[in-house]
Amino acid sequence: MAFIRKLNKGWRAEVARLGVRTSKVFPTKAQASAWAAQVEAEILAGKRRGGSGVTVAQAIDRYLKEIVPHRRGGPFEKRRLLALLRLCPWLAQMPVADVRSEHMARWRDERRAAVSAASVARESSDLRTLWKHCRTWGWMDVDPFHELPVPANSHARDRRTDWRELRRLLRGLGYVTGQPPRTLQQEVAWMYLLAHHTAMRAGELHSLSTRTVDLQRRVIRLEEHKTVERVGVRHVPFTRKAARLLAVLDAAAREQGREAYFTVSPQSRDALFRKVRDRLLIRDLHFHDARADALTRLSRRVDVMTLARISGHRDLRLLLNTYYRESAEEIAARL
Repeated sequence: MAFIRKLNKGWRAEVARLGVRTSKVFPTKAQASAWAAQVEAEILAGKRRGGSGVTVAQAIDRYLKEIVPHRRGGPFEKRRLLALLRLCPWLAQMPVADVRSEHMARWRDERRAAVSAASVARESSDLRTLWKHCRTWGWMDVDPFHELPVPANSHARDRRTDWRELRRLLRGLGYVTGQPPRTLQQEVAWMYLLAHHTAMRAGELHSLSTRTVDLQRRVIRLEEHKTVERVGVRHVPFTRKAARLLAVLDAAAREQGREAYFTVSPQSRDALFRKVRDRLLIRDLHFHDARADALTRLSRRVDVMTLARISGHRDLRLLLNTYYRESAEEIAARL
């Protein structure tokens, strides 16, 4: 059965037949009626599959099995989607075909009351991708996020790590100067220290190996990174201090007969870092803050274009507003 409803800015055609429920908005009533008739004919001809029985939880299950394993950052996306199932059971139990913008508005408002605007934006991105695949699978015709405002990201972080915090953190993780890591926790210490000196992303540090690090030229070849689809392979120069650290890891990896410098998984690295940070009562420190520390220090030695080459940023505004964290007092001291 088809229903045509008048809206403020057009006409909505709604079709519910043989387990298929779908709707779409058109500028005129005639267009809405024609589309509804076409959809009903396709349903009767068996050309449209019923998706009303598929719940959001079932859609997430398929998405986690078929799509997430092939996406960068998949483990973290999986964790966020599983959290959605746990925290929003009312949404998880809904049929995918019934999800509308009012449901996404309710979800957004509930999450905004519990987490930061940046977290809501990340989770919104996960759901947008999920809904896109649901439409591809024939389970959904309407984008529930259409014309729905999502909270803007909060102000850029200005957190820095002073040398006392860095020393406490490294000691808490078991770091010993000059000795290669022998435990996963020590690997996390080395990764944070390298991020502090190279400005590399956490995911990029996992790719360090005897094959990708050239100690003679002091260049790291990154074949997999956040912007590889746009810029291809990236070559990251590093300082002499970083070279001394990498030389220790390189020698240890060759001695053990492996290419990779680190064996810890991204999930374990994240969990171990948080565990030790919280145990030491170091507040509001993220692993990614080490990258900002490095870029802030390097900004005193190289020009902004060179800094962008090192960091891999194509948008200089992002580099300036998010990662350059020199305080006003530090700038004043140089004037």
